Amino acid sequence: MAKENVKKDEQRLEQIESTLGKSEMFIEEHRKPIIIAVAAIIVVILAIFGIKKFVMEPREEAAAKAMFHAEQLFRADDYATALNGDGNFYGFIEVINEYGGTKSGNLAKCYAGLCYLNMGEFENAIKYLNDFNGKDQFMKPLAMGAKGDAYMELGNVAEAASCYEKAAKETKNITTSPMFLMKAGYAYEMIENYKKALEMYNIINDEYPTSTEGFHVLKNIAYVEAKLAE
Repeated sequence: MAKENVKKDEQRLEQIESTLGKSEMFIEEHRKPIIIAVAAIIVVILAIFGIKKFVMEPREEAAAKAMFHAEQLFRADDYATALNGDGNFYGFIEVINEYGGTKSGNLAKCYAGLCYLNMGEFENAIKYLNDFNGKDQFMKPLAMGAKGDAYMELGNVAEAASCYEKAAKETKNITTSPMFLMKAGYAYEMIENYKKALEMYNIINDEYPTSTEGFHVLKNIAYVEAKLAE
């Protein structure tokens, strides 16, 4: 039995040595292609790092600086100048055109949409808000809610209600969610979809009872329940 075990061990060692030998032969035979492939991978990694470090990061910084003045004008409610610039500083449209692929360029689309909304140009507002690729927990629902406001102004109440509902559920928080749920509820009431309105109001009552909307939502619930009972 012991001799059989020794023999098996020897066979395993021979198999391992054979495999290693084949691997060494493969590497030796394909040394040049392997070296070229490894070198190519290193070049790609270095290129990606170089692009990020020396192209993308400076571009992001330049975009943020270019948009700074427009943001100040937006906060001062000077929407037209914030949007189009004043000849000395970029407006949001110029930032979008010049730095469209940057984070600031993307954010400028949201700002542009909000400017157009406040200027009463609702179709342009929707256009730029649709182009905005939001991930920020505050800006994403704000953009969706603003789109709802634009649709409401255009008389598309059903689309407005849908946008408000999406804005409320996009990133749940006590600041924006109950506000947009209330807007959604009112919009659903306008198109006499009382079941959906009740759903919006019940979410406020269940999940955001301490919000401003939560303090008086019970009267809304009572109203739509009465409508559903008619």
